[in-house]
Amino acid sequence: MQKQFFNPPELNPTNGFTHVVTSTGGKTIHISGQVSVNDKAEVIGKGDLRAQTEHTFENLKTALAAAGATFKDVVKITYFVVGLKPEHVSHIREVRRKYLDPDHPPASTLVGVAALVVPDWLIEIELVAVAAV
Repeated sequence: MQKQFFNPPELNPTNGFTHVVTSTGGKTIHISGQVSVNDKAEVIGKGDLRAQTEHTFENLKTALAAAGATFKDVVKITYFVVGLKPEHVSHIREVRRKYLDPDHPPASTLVGVAALVVPDWLIEIELVAVAAV
């Protein structure tokens, strides 16, 4: 399995993401949007975006492990944030730094949304990974 990461100089500078990621071989894993909910369906960190982001990444870690992967295998990540404001970005970046490979961060999209399915959810994150077979 091989992954390549490209940041063409003609595109804007990156901060914790890569513009283009390619992969060949390996097993492609699609993780449904995860939120800050525990195994009892309780929302963790109500009203606290940073706490919800942290718990959501922990849920993503569990989902990746179930497929035999880690965050080093992630090639694309998409964030959906309720009522996104510029100050929210630093909280998300702070948390993701603990999980994503800083030398080869995945392609990334951050989307502000009006609401998620459950009113107490502040962030939902989905991802794609490519792991060795």
